[in-house]
Amino acid sequence: MQTERNHIDLPTLFAVLTLMVLSLGVVYSASSTWALARHGESEWLLGKHATKVFISFLTIFVFMHIDYKVFKKYSKPVLIAAVFLLLVTLAFGGEVKGAARWLRLGGFGLQPSEFAKYALLFHLCTMMATKGEAVRDLKRGFLPMLVWMVTVTVLVLLQPNFSTAAMTIGISFVMLFVGRAKFRHIAGSVGALIPLLVVFAVGAEYRLRRILAFLADSDEANYQVWQGIIGFGNGGIFGLGPGASRQREGFLPQSFDDFVYSIIGEEYGLIGTVLVVSLFLIIMLRGMKIARYARDEFGMFLAIGITSTITLYGLVNASVALGVLPTTGLPMPFVSYGGSSMFFSSIAIGVLLNISSQTDMHPRLAPTADGVRPMEPSKSAVGKVY
Repeated sequence: MQTERNHIDLPTLFAVLTLMVLSLGVVYSASSTWALARHGESEWLLGKHATKVFISFLTIFVFMHIDYKVFKKYSKPVLIAAVFLLLVTLAFGGEVKGAARWLRLGGFGLQPSEFAKYALLFHLCTMMATKGEAVRDLKRGFLPMLVWMVTVTVLVLLQPNFSTAAMTIGISFVMLFVGRAKFRHIAGSVGALIPLLVVFAVGAEYRLRRILAFLADSDEANYQVWQGIIGFGNGGIFGLGPGASRQREGFLPQSFDDFVYSIIGEEYGLIGTVLVVSLFLIIMLRGMKIARYARDEFGMFLAIGITSTITLYGLVNASVALGVLPTTGLPMPFVSYGGSSMFFSSIAIGVLLNISSQTDMHPRLAPTADGVRPMEPSKSAVGKVY
């Protein structure tokens, strides 16, 4: 009998697909009043969202069949392409609410910052796995990675997109810590970058007003947050029922995007919100288990990075809706309306599932004349990767 490592982690796939299916009903309900008033049909946004869900669904199944080790070879050119797209966005990107975050070609729109955050993550994992212990060396290991991190972060800040930039740089530093970079290098870099982030945070009047309103707990300035909390109160334990939201009737702006969690709480109650958090918890626990059983360091780093990114985005979005954090504009992965976030997160989940298929988490036995195939040893040769 031979051990065939070809069984993906089904709990992770189930959790993601459940979130996607749930998003269809929630986005439709949250957007129906807005779509009817603006476009004359309540299903206008549902059709667009359903198409994005279907494409993302297929994307997961495509990428889970691609050997994750392939991305190690192409991580640098992909990251260079992401930086180029960020530069193009600054020069020619379409503005939404005063920020140039989108590239549009006909009816197709792309948010390059969503692409860049994963491109950076994949290349950092490549560099850490290739350099090995050289990551602890300031010149050969740490600084080349820091240059990429700062480049992507600054370009995203200039859009301006402070929340995505802060999450990108934060997750990157977490990955450096996981990759065994020296703590004093990380601490020194964080200390040097904090003033830059603070300047950008308070440099725009609307961000400063948002932060001060959160600290002062102002009802008028925190209108969106309070309307979201009212939604949770309306839902109680069991919710008002699918499609019965009251807050969507012009009270809660962006209810199908940034505050989709509030609509879940209103229509499905405490049970619905706990279910969503539980699904993200499943993704987190299974993702970390996949990292533990990964066959090489690149797979381990990649599994940790993908899992951390998706679960942290979900946690931050839910925290904003509950008034725990200031309004950020970050989407809830696989639930909020938005094609770029769902598409690139689906690629990441597909890669995570491929990593899981090459572990011993779910072995399948098949008859063979050769007997059991031994695990391949991990390879972590140190080399120059910039």
